[in-house]
Amino acid sequence: MDKTGNPWNVPVAVDEIPDTGLHVEIEAAPEIRAAVAALGDVRDVARLAATFDLNRQGAGVHVTGRVNGRVGQTCVVTLDPVENDIDEAIDVRFVPGAEAGAGHSVHALDEDGEPPEPLIGGAVDLGALVTEFLLLGIDPYPRKPGAEFTPPAVEDAGEYPFAALEALKKQSGGDTQ
Repeated sequence: MDKTGNPWNVPVAVDEIPDTGLHVEIEAAPEIRAAVAALGDVRDVARLAATFDLNRQGAGVHVTGRVNGRVGQTCVVTLDPVENDIDEAIDVRFVPGAEAGAGHSVHALDEDGEPPEPLIGGAVDLGALVTEFLLLGIDPYPRKPGAEFTPPAVEDAGEYPFAALEALKKQSGGDTQ
């Protein structure tokens, strides 16, 4: 794990990307998956892989691809184990740090209105990108197929939470409205 808390580092230097682009496929080892599971607060990460296409754009890089994973979670209704597949598209632009932080002018925004990410140390960390997109794709309220919450039946006691206060108010004759 690096000093930023990221368990997976796969740096690709911008100057290693050919003019024709670079295709990269990566798959996480078991110890990386365990660290990502702990970071994502899930039972386990059974599979974690990604494919990328990196293309230079001036001093920056345009990264497209997909993150695929399988996470083990706990159903919020039944508390049974549940497995969820994650498939997230990636489309991110990286520019040198000074350009990324330069006020995010309208011209610097992507087609979807997002500012570019800073390119730190002249490299793109694909492992950090995979970790981020996997964590964003985790369902915060996983449910087992067909599981539905049924609230417990409540008997009508005839009273409501402030009945005692109302009785006290009537007793003191303090109905002032």
